Amino acid sequence: MSVYCVKQLHFTATQAGLVMVCFGLGSICGGFFGGKLTDKIGFYDLQVGAMITGGLLFIALSYQHTFFTMCTGSFVLSLFNESVRPANSSAIAHYSSPENKTRSISLNRLAINIGWALGGGLGGLLAAINYHLLFWVDGGTNILAAICLMILMPKAGIIKSYKKPEIPAVRTSAYRDKTYLLFILLGLFFFICFYEFMIMEPAFYRIDWHFSYPFIGFLMALNGILIAIVEMVMIHNLEGRKPGLVYVYTGVFIGSAGFILLNIIPPTAVAAIMIVVLITFSEMLCMPFMNSFWIHRSKDHNRGQYAGLYSMSWSAAQIIAPFMGGRLIDHGGFSLLWWVFAGLSLISATGYFFLYRYTIRIS
Repeated sequence: MSVYCVKQLHFTATQAGLVMVCFGLGSICGGFFGGKLTDKIGFYDLQVGAMITGGLLFIALSYQHTFFTMCTGSFVLSLFNESVRPANSSAIAHYSSPENKTRSISLNRLAINIGWALGGGLGGLLAAINYHLLFWVDGGTNILAAICLMILMPKAGIIKSYKKPEIPAVRTSAYRDKTYLLFILLGLFFFICFYEFMIMEPAFYRIDWHFSYPFIGFLMALNGILIAIVEMVMIHNLEGRKPGLVYVYTGVFIGSAGFILLNIIPPTAVAAIMIVVLITFSEMLCMPFMNSFWIHRSKDHNRGQYAGLYSMSWSAAQIIAPFMGGRLIDHGGFSLLWWVFAGLSLISATGYFFLYRYTIRIS
């Protein structure tokens, strides 16, 4: 989107950045309203409606050419697109058994990572032909996903297997769950660090460590390859052995070690591979068990709220990470960047450790 705005629409870099900020704000609002609507109308209708509407909005956005309409269109598109996430997470929780919830989440992450890899490669090819094809293909895949859902999982089957629960007299809210709010805050710190690595990794390896573009491409692909090969097997062997928060704080600690190593080891190919492996194992340990944490805390009547808050924390990290990273690099280069994010990761990991001790004590 940012390249399209600059190269095709001739926006300034600042204007392109503001378009992406609007996209990010829309995703936060989408997480909030998606969570609320999931609890009101159910995950099925929301997923179908949001994917079809999002698909049409992708196509409509390709016909917007002014700064105002791009900002507005990006916000509305993101609002609908991101509202799918809480509904989808609630659906996964509904169809999973208590014994395999974390593995179900991990399987969904595998699909996301494969889609991310294929989408990035396809996007480059389409942009080389015609930028407008990006919007049509994005819109078409959205609508195709909704059609597949309706064909493969018809609503009649959903109604038989899912009854909207009766709301208790005292309705618990995710926004009043102080333990969960602390969990989300600590998660936000970790998500910012994770996004920062993914955003700045190519630039750092090129500017500071002087790696070739093909090798940088391999390092970026290595994350997805490891997830595809290792995560499902690893989660299958870990699930149920220890409380999920143990794996969460362990994973965040591993991530902080990766950030520290970026500043203290010589810039070699082996070192770069080792750091990517550390960050990837951090992700694979944390994220499935983070999802299972909120699923276990939620009930049928408020699961959308819990999923919405989790989705909002990811969206906020997407906005904060590039802004914060750019300022840190301007003031102290990549060295300052990695030290700050190593510290932020350690704060998150320590917080999760004490949150684990607290939850064990009160359970």
